[in-house]
Amino acid sequence: MHQMLGVSPGKRILVVNDTKEILELFRDFLEKELGHTVVMMSFAPDELDRITDEKPDLVIIDFIIGDREMEGWQLLQKLRMNRPTAGIPIIACTAAVRQVRESEAYLLEQGIEVVLKPFELDQLEAAVKRALAIDKAKPKRLKAVN
Repeated sequence: MHQMLGVSPGKRILVVNDTKEILELFRDFLEKELGHTVVMMSFAPDELDRITDEKPDLVIIDFIIGDREMEGWQLLQKLRMNRPTAGIPIIACTAAVRQVRESEAYLLEQGIEVVLKPFELDQLEAAVKRALAIDKAKPKRLKAVN
């Protein structure tokens, strides 16, 4: 039995992925094993509005969506640049090792957890615990880029 140390159960987690089976796997694990509420979403033109409306405590997103390799990365950037979603913890769950390595400094600065596929459920659980334990009282600040 998994224990959620230091994190109150019942958080609202939004999982963004284009594969139905992956979405179901996340839902089963996060709801049945960890006791959270899961909202599943594939990509759509209005994804930012939908995420804002859902008011999730955490977003888990894949960088690679189908053959649109940068779609997830673009959504991640939109989430950070949009005031209502800028402080939501994010886990990038992806097989895009190259993009993660190239963007490592940005991901660390933004407090974005990364879980590389394929992964074990214990790795996902640890990332969820770390992401939900982030002090939400601290405002995220974006640094100006020249």
